[in-house]
Amino acid sequence: MSQPTAPTPGSTPRPAASSAGNDSGSAWAGGGTLFAGFLLLVDGVLGVIKGIAGIATNDVYAAVNDYVFKFNVTTWGWIHLILGVVLIFVGWGILKGATWARAVGIALVSLNLIANFMWLPYTPIWAVVTIAIDVFIIWALCTDRSKPAL
Repeated sequence: MSQPTAPTPGSTPRPAASSAGNDSGSAWAGGGTLFAGFLLLVDGVLGVIKGIAGIATNDVYAAVNDYVFKFNVTTWGWIHLILGVVLIFVGWGILKGATWARAVGIALVSLNLIANFMWLPYTPIWAVVTIAIDVFIIWALCTDRSKPAL
């Protein structure tokens, strides 16, 4: 039988490590980040498609008469196209584990969410689906505590 050792003077005993305290993030958040990377790619491709459709012709989307954020559909097309291309690159960065990708992803997805909120009158269902995807991406990128690759 071994005797318990007394702590040395001047040292503080460490509490037992709990699995919740030292966990670098839940499996849901880690898997969610991987899924968020793929969703960023999909969201970017959908943005590119929205952008091309808006640039190609003005009668693809519904005409909006009185709306605060009313722009020419071609202008909205360029906004969605540029955001979509950048989201694809950020999604690729998240899948590769780049350190910059999480913060940039949260910022750009937030901008994409706001743009799609302003886009609601033009395509309500498509905008709501994109907003839901963006909310999940923001959640996944904010809750993952794992260390990104350098």
